[in-house]
Amino acid sequence: MKHPVSIFLTIFLPVIISLLLHSCANIIPPGGGPRDSLPPRLVAAMPKDSATGIDIHTRNIQLVFDEYVTLQSIQENLIISPLLKNIPTIDSKLRNVMIRLRDTLEPNTTYTINFGDAIKDVNEGNIARNFSYVFSTGRTLDRHSYRGKVFLAETGGTDSTLIVVLHHNLADTAIAKERPRYYTRINRKGEFVFSNLPEGSFAAYVLPNDYTKKYDDSTKIFAFLDGPVHVGPDTKTDTFYAYQEAKRKEKTTTGTAAKPTAPAGKDDKRLKYIASLDNGQQDLLSSLQLTFNRKLAAADTTKILLCDTNYHPVAGYTVSLDTSRTKISVDYPWKENTAFRLMMAKEAAIDSSGVTLSKADTIRFYTQKESNYGSIHLQFSNLDLTKNPVLQLIQDNHIVASFPLTAPELKRKLYKPGTYELRILFDANKNGVWDTGKFFNGKRQPERVQLIPTPFNVRGNWDNQAKVNL
Repeated sequence: MKHPVSIFLTIFLPVIISLLLHSCANIIPPGGGPRDSLPPRLVAAMPKDSATGIDIHTRNIQLVFDEYVTLQSIQENLIISPLLKNIPTIDSKLRNVMIRLRDTLEPNTTYTINFGDAIKDVNEGNIARNFSYVFSTGRTLDRHSYRGKVFLAETGGTDSTLIVVLHHNLADTAIAKERPRYYTRINRKGEFVFSNLPEGSFAAYVLPNDYTKKYDDSTKIFAFLDGPVHVGPDTKTDTFYAYQEAKRKEKTTTGTAAKPTAPAGKDDKRLKYIASLDNGQQDLLSSLQLTFNRKLAAADTTKILLCDTNYHPVAGYTVSLDTSRTKISVDYPWKENTAFRLMMAKEAAIDSSGVTLSKADTIRFYTQKESNYGSIHLQFSNLDLTKNPVLQLIQDNHIVASFPLTAPELKRKLYKPGTYELRILFDANKNGVWDTGKFFNGKRQPERVQLIPTPFNVRGNWDNQAKVNL
């Protein structure tokens, strides 16, 4: 006869185990919590961060973070100051970043390894932005800084692809022949900062971030200061104005792909033009332009007549050929909502091959109504009139109009509707256009342009007013 305990275990134990297993299978673990939004954090380093007295023959540096990390675009992000002759090898594994130096370090020197945005965690991709590791082969760390801003002189904008470089050699030729001692990036606001600099005097420049880091081409964007930078306890803040001394020439393509298409597979040798009319209407504020498909050898302005609807020539208009010899302009003080006829004889234009227009032509058009335009009234505060300011109105990165300012306000009864970017050119030589700078063979800073951050919107048939604080 079985013992009662044995009977209980035989009958009920399997049931109890099944219930327990079923219950365990439905246990819901605790929630994962909020998404990790913190960047990787340095928890250890060998040698330690900000360590001093580091051996100049040190080859390996190990950085340990609080989570698994990876590297992205390391060569584009990495800046080591002072600049090394050989780029170190940098790898990541699990929570570690390993740096293998290939140069013997300089004695009594503070080194900064700035990773930019290269280090990020594996799981969420959080970036340790502008992470830096610092150490010194001397007894102390250099702790001086130098900061400032960089603007593009011609537009007043900024360019975050540029860098600021520092040279110990103060001679002008150093920027063309030597690599810099230090360099740093410029952010989107045009700001830059050097940290952990030694005390001393440096020549400072702005350059593109290319391999050479030298000013060896006048088409490179460049900026310089009128004197050296004195780095110390009270280093001043500087502003650079970058410019291109010479514009890079655009390459022109040759061959059949560059030729305009011609009917029936033959070259179209006809001389043609396009008139700058908008649905047959002429802008009240600009000239009527005729743009030709080839350069003109000559233009007989006496054979281009601006007439009324009775074909009687009007008084006071002028006809001219521009310097590119591809555009003929007809200038006239247009009145609103008025009909005109532009009569062109066949021989009015002739190209270098002796080809003229295929026939005489008459262009019929109307001028636009004044109600299509808006009036503008701009008031400027803190405007220095002694610097010969010129207001520039910009659309699609092109100057569409400029007005020399002789008073702290500008009024125009008629102006073409649209959204405009405003700039102030400080026109040192009073020639009405921006002039570039020059470094070698006579230093000359570029003329400066200040960008007005708020666009100006002109509405048709509206009194458009704005206050501009410089």
